[in-house]
Amino acid sequence: MLKKLLIASALVSVASLCGPSFAADKITVPVIVKDTTSPYWQIVFAGARQAGKDLGVNVPELGAQSESDINGEISILENAVSEKPAAIVIAPTEFKALGKPIDEAAKKVPIIGIDSSADSKAFTSFLTTDNEVGGKIAADGLAAAISAKYGKAEGDVALITHLPGVGSLEARNKGFKEELAAKYPGLKLVADKVSDGQATTGLNIMTDLITANPNLRGVFADNLIQCEGAGQAVAENKKGDTIKLVCFDADDKTIGFLKDGSVAALLLQDPYRMGYDGVKTGLALSKGEKVPANVDTGANLITKANMDNDKEHKLLYPPK
Repeated sequence: MLKKLLIASALVSVASLCGPSFAADKITVPVIVKDTTSPYWQIVFAGARQAGKDLGVNVPELGAQSESDINGEISILENAVSEKPAAIVIAPTEFKALGKPIDEAAKKVPIIGIDSSADSKAFTSFLTTDNEVGGKIAADGLAAAISAKYGKAEGDVALITHLPGVGSLEARNKGFKEELAAKYPGLKLVADKVSDGQATTGLNIMTDLITANPNLRGVFADNLIQCEGAGQAVAENKKGDTIKLVCFDADDKTIGFLKDGSVAALLLQDPYRMGYDGVKTGLALSKGEKVPANVDTGANLITKANMDNDKEHKLLYPPK
């Protein structure tokens, strides 16, 4: 009996090392996200899971434990390809690094991109927020919040980036900076900080910005995790009235900051739709159907004034 248990245990260990085994009796469309621990990516999984139930598709939920684990995501992609699914849905962690692995994967399996781009032209379809437009909306929202407090869109502002080299973040920041330059010459970007992907670093960056810039009137944090840290710093220093913080994405913590005024606005994507429609697109490809090359899943500015409206409320509290 002991020998049998040891053999069984060894088989389980080998299976876990080799990655997931996809169900043979269904069309399989794995979804690979950047960070399985993040609330944002859990919403993507929720959408994908519901699509799997509605459409009869097997949807393995895959991803690394951190958005900075680039090599981990590459390995997960390679393992998923080896299982020969109908298609793969992936949110690339890093623009340059994921380019060649996606090129190679696409030679064997249709690749559907969501959320973030990569240095590849091999995506069969791409579903994402127009991040440049999102960055412009964030700039408009920040200017509006500063104007409401100070009478004009004038003063010092700052930018906090979640991680370097991420396509979606670079696009958001580009849109943000271009909108400031084009429409709000009175807003001066005095600091452009890059974090390491940790909320505690966002907290420290925001605390330092508050200390070093007494005339700071606004900050754009381009990612949920940085918003958690920056929002905490604003709350702890009681600066919500004088420093307007606008962020991308939301979870329970940042929604709390929106309610108490530590955050002026949240720029929301539709991760649930990305997950759902990503799987739906994979199923369509398995049937030989034509799919759109690009789908804009939208971006919406949520403030305390509109957060209880039907559309905004659904984006703040998507199905889980």
